[in-house]
Amino acid sequence: MTAPQLLVARSTVGPSTTSHRKIDHDAVQAAARALLRALGSDVDADGLAETPRRVADAYAELLTPQPFRATTFPNEGYDELIVAQAIPFHSLCMHHLLPFHGVAHVGYLPSERLIGLSKLGRVVEMFARDLQIQERLTTQIANWLEDELEPKGVGVVLEAEHLCMSLRGVQKEGAKTVTSALHGLIRDDARTRQEFLALTARRPHDR
Repeated sequence: MTAPQLLVARSTVGPSTTSHRKIDHDAVQAAARALLRALGSDVDADGLAETPRRVADAYAELLTPQPFRATTFPNEGYDELIVAQAIPFHSLCMHHLLPFHGVAHVGYLPSERLIGLSKLGRVVEMFARDLQIQERLTTQIANWLEDELEPKGVGVVLEAEHLCMSLRGVQKEGAKTVTSALHGLIRDDARTRQEFLALTARRPHDR
């Protein structure tokens, strides 16, 4: 008797999924050098001589998603929520080019396929490596899961601190912004929505 086979589907997900950005490293260095001069700094000082290159390297890293294999498996009867809690992320605010960082709670109510758990963290990172606003990042993660898995429901909650709010403007250090995207039964079924939100609620001792 032939042993049953586990059918695994894989699709490669990478930078082309989020954008077609091509970073001109030399131009970023020149812009960083010009910015330092405009800020009244001596760009030839020992401590600043390599800063333009470091700035270019840093932005290239922050804005380049890493490709990964979106591995999915057949669902053999599991019909409850799957939630990955408190996935750390950081991104760049497109309005001020300052970081925002926090945690993502990502879940879905499966239909015919399951996705490898580590990929829930990978998809958060993929869309976070961009010039972003938190609202769009939340929606992109939820839409990707819905398109990739066609589940019965998707839920994404992001909690983040924005340095453009902590360091400038109102200067409210520690203030968190919370955004959510709920699709399918996680939005439309009251019991499922309540269960998902309870699973993603962070208690004081978790902070």
